[in-house]
Amino acid sequence: MSMTEERPVATTDAPGHSGRGLALMLSAAGSSQVGAAMGAHAFGAIGPAGVVAVRQLVAAAVLLPIARPNPLRLTRAQWYPTLALAAIFAGMNLALYTAVDRVGLALAVTLEFLGPLAVALAGSRTRRDLLCAIAVAIGVYILVLPGPSSDLLGIGFGLAAAACWAGYILLNRIVGRRLPGLQGTAVATSVSALGYLPVLVWLFVSDRVTPAAFGFAVVAGILSSAVPYTLDLIALRGVSPRVFGVVMSAHPVMAAIAGLLLLGQQLALHEVAGITIVVAVNIVTVLAAGRGGPVSPGSTGRGYRFGFGRRSKA
Repeated sequence: MSMTEERPVATTDAPGHSGRGLALMLSAAGSSQVGAAMGAHAFGAIGPAGVVAVRQLVAAAVLLPIARPNPLRLTRAQWYPTLALAAIFAGMNLALYTAVDRVGLALAVTLEFLGPLAVALAGSRTRRDLLCAIAVAIGVYILVLPGPSSDLLGIGFGLAAAACWAGYILLNRIVGRRLPGLQGTAVATSVSALGYLPVLVWLFVSDRVTPAAFGFAVVAGILSSAVPYTLDLIALRGVSPRVFGVVMSAHPVMAAIAGLLLLGQQLALHEVAGITIVVAVNIVTVLAAGRGGPVSPGSTGRGYRFGFGRRSKA
């Protein structure tokens, strides 16, 4: 929301900073999901694609002054993964917002959360990870409870967002090795924003862009990209990637709260149970990795080590 660039990684949890860092990270998670809920208010006028287009422009405006990349100096070996990352950004956000429009914020964000969790579990073959994978499958089934009335297309978009996030994690490693700092993400975000310009042009020409819809989309870009990035960047100076990974589990919960308060989306008991299981498995996976186990979602992409994470997803 959230909305993944290279960040400094803290190695210790200093007592004087951990409380402040936790508050900053929870604020970032809340900001990201409030931003997504604000963006949902614009779906009726400009659709998910229009909201993504505006958000991409906002994210590019935030990242370019920070990274200050020089596209003319990029080599072919740098351009290939950067362009692939741009495609991932474009597809990930569009899939997520389309899922939000069809199945609600909490369900969409929880399904997307399966991407980094799957990458973490795929990195090990221990009995614990096998049990975690089974628990996730059970949690997702309980969350969705597929039936004749299920919006299978919306669920499919949520899973597509998860696949894009997993692809982002793997691809961002290559981009991070070939381009310093945030340059790769800044360029990828800008390319993605340029790709969405025809969408904005069509929306303006067809007179679908209202001041309210455009305002909601801009707020979504700020709250889901600029604010979380800044808060997480500060927080990581005082907490470890392991703690960051655990706090990332708050996103589905924050999405449920934002959906209820800002969109009036109430969750059924089975949805609450499913979200709880998925969040619990992520916490177990991250804590196990902190004891020397397999790589956790926090160390493979969401800004914990290799990237800016969910909210940078431009």
